[in-house]
Amino acid sequence: MRVLITGITGFVGSHMAELALAKGAEVFGTYRWRSRMDNIQHLLSQIRLIECDLRDAISVRNALKEAKPDWIFHLAAQSYVPTSWSAPADTMHINIIGTVNLFEALRQLDLDCRVQVAGSSEEYGLQFEHELPIKETNPLRPLSPYAVSKVAQDLLGWQYHRSYGMFIVRTRAFNHSGPRRGEVFVDSGFAWQIARIEAGLQEPVIYVGNLEAKRDFTDVRDIVQAYWLALEKGEPGEVYNIASGKAWSVQEVLNMLLSMTKVQVEIRQDPARMRPSDVPVLIGDSTKFRQRTGWQPKIPYEQTLRDMLDYWRSRVK
Repeated sequence: MRVLITGITGFVGSHMAELALAKGAEVFGTYRWRSRMDNIQHLLSQIRLIECDLRDAISVRNALKEAKPDWIFHLAAQSYVPTSWSAPADTMHINIIGTVNLFEALRQLDLDCRVQVAGSSEEYGLQFEHELPIKETNPLRPLSPYAVSKVAQDLLGWQYHRSYGMFIVRTRAFNHSGPRRGEVFVDSGFAWQIARIEAGLQEPVIYVGNLEAKRDFTDVRDIVQAYWLALEKGEPGEVYNIASGKAWSVQEVLNMLLSMTKVQVEIRQDPARMRPSDVPVLIGDSTKFRQRTGWQPKIPYEQTLRDMLDYWRSRVK
């Protein structure tokens, strides 16, 4: 089977590539000329890379002609919420127009292909206590330009399925983490800072944003298993939450990581890490997906944090 992963050089893309290879697939991946190859350096001899900018329709069409995929995991995105505040138009262009270009190329080339669209729990945005845990039927109240772009991407998947009969499955993954997670993301950022302090590269101060926010974390290695099952067993046109069903406050995440080190640190709030509007609680109900596919997360979040901290320890030396 030929599998195309958009954004293969990214955090999730690299783990998706590892899984697809383990499944015996022939793996193709899109990248941009400025993409960092760190995450997939160990895979370069096993995958085929195709230079492609999703914002360019011709580039996307040529990539699909070359890959001729049976399955597509559409993971490429501007995925950092704070950047969407400083570059909202660019976020919309990459996430929305990039998805339109992908769907249009598939339609025009008439490829018989299954597509997974990686949405986000950020689409739900503001949810009230009585609406938790979040089901797929909860209202979408996005609170960032990134979240708005993901709602549009999600609904485009629905529209192209209904309009053209394309096999598109939409997923809304809640927070996911693990080795290779960028240091700009909250739990990985804490682990990165701890590793730097241990190595004597940073003063013993950890800079934090909003410690009260609660998030539902799943290991990325469990998430990519879910993405695979979404195309293997999911219903085309449907949307599925992927979540652990347990929420951790950012303070609890920090405490767990600090319990894994001997360094003594000061906690200091950094105004630059605070968002104009933040989602207070995100906790997902993935019953629909679990019943359809049999998926269950297997890696405890504590193990995810330990693996991520060890990853940064190996990188900062």
